[in-house]
Amino acid sequence: MLTQFNLTRHEATIYLRLLSDGDLNGYEVSKITGISRSNAYASLASLVEKGGAFVIEGPTTRYTPVPIEEFCGNKIRKLQETKQTLIKSIPNKREEAEGYITITGESHILNKMKNMIAEAKSRVYLSVSGEILQELLPEMEDAISREIKIVIITDVPFTMEGTIVHMMEKSKQQIRIIADSANVLTGDIDDGEYSTCLYSGKKNLVDLLKDSLRNEITLIEMTRGSANI
Repeated sequence: MLTQFNLTRHEATIYLRLLSDGDLNGYEVSKITGISRSNAYASLASLVEKGGAFVIEGPTTRYTPVPIEEFCGNKIRKLQETKQTLIKSIPNKREEAEGYITITGESHILNKMKNMIAEAKSRVYLSVSGEILQELLPEMEDAISREIKIVIITDVPFTMEGTIVHMMEKSKQQIRIIADSANVLTGDIDDGEYSTCLYSGKKNLVDLLKDSLRNEITLIEMTRGSANI
């Protein structure tokens, strides 16, 4: 996980040793980690440059770790600043692609779902399993605070103020999401990299999924009504 904050494996290893063992010099780092002296000194210098450690001057140069909360917070803040600069600098966003886009991999699909909810202007329709639903809670809470209408079809009892929930009896395998009646995402999340979904803004697919969800909701209501008789 530390490599996702722009640390190399050597730097991440050394950073963890500093956090657990306290202030160390280059020789001690090399001895404890098994990293060669030259690589240990180079990685320590780079770790300081990247904001993961401070130098303690003395007879022997020692290194002390920046607390993990501070280190991660600094990186995230810098990325947010860079994000704003990029948004202002890059060319204007082009219109959405007209065709059908294939998105593979669980993390990419989840990110697309989260972004669709985050960018929604008026309404979102979701048909997902309870497990996937948990992954979307922060985005849904934010959407509700923006007065976005959210309708959910899921396979577990679920309650969130500001949402309309329809519960199916059988487990849901397929995911479907419609945002603003303008774009859709449909497919399956299976085992990580084998997950595949189709994303599109084409009206025929949007209308098809709207009808499908409408029929699914009607079936749920009819089944519930029959059970109550």
